[in-house]
Amino acid sequence: MAVNAVPGNQRIGLFGGSFDPVHRAHLSLAHCALAQLSLDRLLWLPAGRPWQKSGQNLAAPEHRRAMVELMIAGEPRFAVDDSELAREGASYTIDTVRQHLAAVPGAQIFLVIGQDQYERLQTWHDWPALLGLVTLAVAARHGMAVQASAEVAAVPHPLQVLAMPELPFSSTDVRAKAARGEDIRPLVGDAVAGYIARHRLYSE
Repeated sequence: MAVNAVPGNQRIGLFGGSFDPVHRAHLSLAHCALAQLSLDRLLWLPAGRPWQKSGQNLAAPEHRRAMVELMIAGEPRFAVDDSELAREGASYTIDTVRQHLAAVPGAQIFLVIGQDQYERLQTWHDWPALLGLVTLAVAARHGMAVQASAEVAAVPHPLQVLAMPELPFSSTDVRAKAARGEDIRPLVGDAVAGYIARHRLYSE
C-alpha cells in the first residue's frame, strides 16, 4: 500500500522491521500499540534494504510482505505500507516519517519500536531530527524499565511506554526452528507457517 492522503489529526502508528519472518510477538506489540495509543491505524513497514542489517541475507521482499499480510488479516486498522520496499537504496526511517507527514498534514505519528532499538537509537540516520517529528512508543521488556542511551536521553523527546506480555522469542528463533524442520505454528500461526513451508523459506 502506498501512502494515501487521509484527513489530518489522525493518530498513526508506524511499525517497521525486517519481519523475516513476522511472528506473534510482533502481532502482540502491534495490538498493544493500537489499544494503548488509541491509534486510528497502524502501518506495518517491511524494510527494503535496512542499512544496519547489510550483512544479513533477508528473505525476498515479496515473501516478507506476504507473510505480514497473512499475519494481520482480520484487523481493519492494520495495513501493510510497502513504501520502504519500493524505495531504492538504503532504507531510513526518517524518510518514511517525512513521507507520511507530507501525505497526512496534521497527523500525529507514533513510531513503534522495541527497547533494543531505543537503546541504540543514536546510531540511526539523522536521529535528532527524527525525535522532533514523532512520538516514540517503546515496548518495555517484561519487568524492566525503558531506557535510552545517554546521548538520546539528553535530547528532550515525547515518549510513551507500551506494556506488553512477555513473549521470549524472535525471528532468529523462528528461522532456526524452520531450518530444523520443527513446528513453528505456535510462533507464527497456521497461515504464516503454511506459507513458509510452501515456499521452503529458511530451509537448510
